[in-house]
Amino acid sequence: MFVTIQLLVYSKYLCGSRHVSLMPKAEYTAVQQIDESKIILKENVSVYQPKLIKKIMLTFCWILTFFVSGVEVGGINLPGCSHVEPQIWYRAINGEEFVLQCALPDTDASNIYNNSLLNQHKVKWFWHQKDKETLKAIKESSNLSFQGDALWFKPIRDSASGVYICKIWGNISCLKIVLDVQTKKAAKCAGYDTNMLYLLAGSGNSITCPGTKCYSHIRKPDVKWYKDGHQIKYRKSRPSLKLKQNEIYLNPTYDKDAGIYVCDYTLSDNTTKWTVRTAVTVEVTAKNTIHPPNLLYPNGVVILEVEVGKPLELECRVQFGFETVSPMTVTWKRNNEENVNEKLNQETRVYAKSLKGQTLLHVATLKEVTEKDLRSNFTCFAENSVGNATAVIQLKRKQRDGKEFDAFVSYAKISSSESDSALISEEKFALELLPDMLENKYGYKLCILERDILPGGAVNKGNDKRKTPLQNAVTLTISSPAYTDEVVTAIRQSRRVIIILSPAYVSGPSIFELQAAVNCALEDKRIKLVLIKFKDFQEPETLPPVVKKALRILPVISWKSSTSAAPHKKFWKYMCYHMPMKTTERLGNCSLKGLSKRLFRLVY
Repeated sequence: MFVTIQLLVYSKYLCGSRHVSLMPKAEYTAVQQIDESKIILKENVSVYQPKLIKKIMLTFCWILTFFVSGVEVGGINLPGCSHVEPQIWYRAINGEEFVLQCALPDTDASNIYNNSLLNQHKVKWFWHQKDKETLKAIKESSNLSFQGDALWFKPIRDSASGVYICKIWGNISCLKIVLDVQTKKAAKCAGYDTNMLYLLAGSGNSITCPGTKCYSHIRKPDVKWYKDGHQIKYRKSRPSLKLKQNEIYLNPTYDKDAGIYVCDYTLSDNTTKWTVRTAVTVEVTAKNTIHPPNLLYPNGVVILEVEVGKPLELECRVQFGFETVSPMTVTWKRNNEENVNEKLNQETRVYAKSLKGQTLLHVATLKEVTEKDLRSNFTCFAENSVGNATAVIQLKRKQRDGKEFDAFVSYAKISSSESDSALISEEKFALELLPDMLENKYGYKLCILERDILPGGAVNKGNDKRKTPLQNAVTLTISSPAYTDEVVTAIRQSRRVIIILSPAYVSGPSIFELQAAVNCALEDKRIKLVLIKFKDFQEPETLPPVVKKALRILPVISWKSSTSAAPHKKFWKYMCYHMPMKTTERLGNCSLKGLSKRLFRLVY
C-alpha cells in the first residue's frame, strides 16, 4: 500500500492532477495524511535516481489513466479494480461476428464462452474507446448483446476498437482486453466472402477459417476451432469429422453440424501476440422439395358445427417440404376471395423445423360467428415454389339437442355367477379401449353406466366384499328398480347408443339395454344405434320382436380382436362415420388438437 500511494503521488506531477481526483476517496485521504518525512525521503531518492523514477512514473501514468478512472464510472463502483490481470490482445475483421469472453487466458481452455444466464447477471463490461478519454459502461444495442460471460458483436465495426474491461463478481479481478478491429483491406484479406455457409446434408463438405484468408504475407500457426463455444477435437465417436490443414472436413455432413464456428490463431506483430478471431455460421440444408404443400388439416371439405354469436378459430395446418429459400404462403380466404375491406384476423405459428421441412399452423379468428359466415366457404390456401394446395371449411349451425353425451355404451357385465375369462376382454374393450380411442383420440363424450351414472345412484347400497366393485354394481343395479330409470335416462341424454354384441350379451340381462335403446330411438329420431359384433352369437328364440328386428336392419360393425385394435384400422373409421358430427367445441378441446399432434407425429 505504501508503494502504491507513493506512485500515485508522483503520477500527479507526471500525468496531471486530474487523474488523482479520480482516485477512491479512501486512498486519496491516505495520500493527504502521509507523514511528510516519508515524502521528503522519497523526494531525496528522486534526486539521486531521477531517470529511473521518471521512467517508472511514465509507465504507471498510462495504466492509471484506465484503472484509477475505471474505479468509478458514471456512479458505478467496481470493487477490486485496483488489481488488473494481464491484458489480452485480439484482432477482428470489420463487418463480421465477434465474441469476447470475460475469462483469463488459458491454453487448455475447452470453451470460449459460457451462455449461462447465471454468469450473465454477474458480468459487468466497460469500454475505453480508441482515441477517447472516458471509460464507459457498455449497454446492449442492435448489434451488441450480452450472452452468458461473453460480449457478442453482430457484426463488429472498426469503431469498436479500444480497451475492454470486465469483471465477474466473486470470480476474477478486473480483466483488460485490447481489441483492434481492421477492415478487410487493412488486414490484406483475399477471397474473403460472407461468413454464412450452407452445407448439403449427407454429402462431404469442408469449413475454412475466414481469418486465414487475411494477413496473407504472414505465415500462420495452427488454428483452434470452436463450435457453439466448445473446442472441436477429433473423437473416435465421430470419425467423419477431421481437422486437417486448419480446415474442418465433414463426410458425411449431419444436421447437427449446423451452428456457429469460431476459429482462433496467433499472429505476432513486433512484440505483441494477437489472437485473430473470426466466425462462420453454418446451416445444413437438404435438397429442395419437388412437392407442393401438404394440407394436414383441413383436407378436402370439412363441415364444422358452430354457435352463432360465439367466437371461432379456423385452423389450417400445412406441411412444407424443405427449401433453402422458402417462399411459403398460407392464408385464409372467404369464398376464395381476399376482400380488402374485410380482412380476416390471421396469424401463423411455426412448428418443428427440420431437414424434412416444417409445419405451419395458420389461424383465422372470427370474433363472432354471423349468419353470413354460415353461408360462406372458408378456404385455406397454401403455396410454395413448386405449387399450391387448398382445402375448405364450411360452417353449420349447431343444433341445440339438449344431449349430454355423444354415446351410451352397453355391454355384457359380469354377474355374481359368471367368471368367463372371455368376458374380461369384452370389459376391457368397453371400459378401456373404446373410451381411449373415442374420447381421448377423437374427442367424443361417452356415457359408461358404472363410471358416469352408478357412482351416485343405485350402486351406493350394501356391497358384497367377496365380489369386485363392478360385480357389486351389476348385481345391485340389475336387481334394483332404479336400474331401469338410470339406463333409460342415460340413453335419452345420448346421441348414439353403442351396443357391444356377444353371446353373453344377447343371452344375459344386459339385453334390456338394447331393448330400451330401440324404444328410445323410436320416440326420439335423434338417437341412433351403433351395433358392434364383438363375438359371433346365435339369436335366442326368447328375444323380444323389436330387438330381433333391430338386429336384422341396423348396420353392424365387426370387431376382429387380432387386427382391429390398431388406431389406423378401418374399424375406427367406421365408428367415427356412425358417431355424431363433432361440434366446434369438441374439436377445439380434443379432436382437432389431438388430430394435429398425431398427424405431426406421422409426418416426422
